Amino acid sequence: MNAFDIYFYLGFDHILDMDAKDHIAFLIALCAIYKLGEWKKVLILVTAFTIGHSITLGLAAMDIIKVNKSLIELLIPVTILITSVYNVLKKETVESKSLFGGHLNINYIFALTFGFIHGMGFSNTLKSMLMPGEENLLVQQLLAFNIGVELGQLIIVAAILFLAYIALNVLKIRQREWNLFISGAASGISVILILEQVS
Repeated sequence: MNAFDIYFYLGFDHILDMDAKDHIAFLIALCAIYKLGEWKKVLILVTAFTIGHSITLGLAAMDIIKVNKSLIELLIPVTILITSVYNVLKKETVESKSLFGGHLNINYIFALTFGFIHGMGFSNTLKSMLMPGEENLLVQQLLAFNIGVELGQLIIVAAILFLAYIALNVLKIRQREWNLFISGAASGISVILILEQVS
């Protein structure tokens, strides 16, 4: 198995591992307000998150920016809590003017901005996996790890949307109630993670 395959599987396994429950909880919170039929919006959302975490993952892994591990481990569950609370308080789609004159859903801003924070968290994992003498392969390893993480994220998002379809179309749960249930679960996880960090 070559270096690309190794780091691809490391990224894939990392996002689907229970050690990454904070990242999984954020994806759950991010997707809580969407139905299966809105998969294109969710794809844009996940892409924004990927762009955000890819940038800071690369910068932190190359030591261009320094990461305070304790602070990042606290900020990640804070991003889950903010997203969950926003989902619950939001009554209709809230939009803000973009720099280009159009409209941009606030969820996309959350995904991109909070992706920066999650990327710093991913960088701690990646740096611990780098082998001595492999510095010249860093770009390849970053790419492979990111692709693995992205594939894992898409599987998680597909599962969330599938569960939403069952809840809304088969069990006939109202979307507001589904949103409250999923967002409440994600916020509960975030509070536990925050308390673990501050204790």
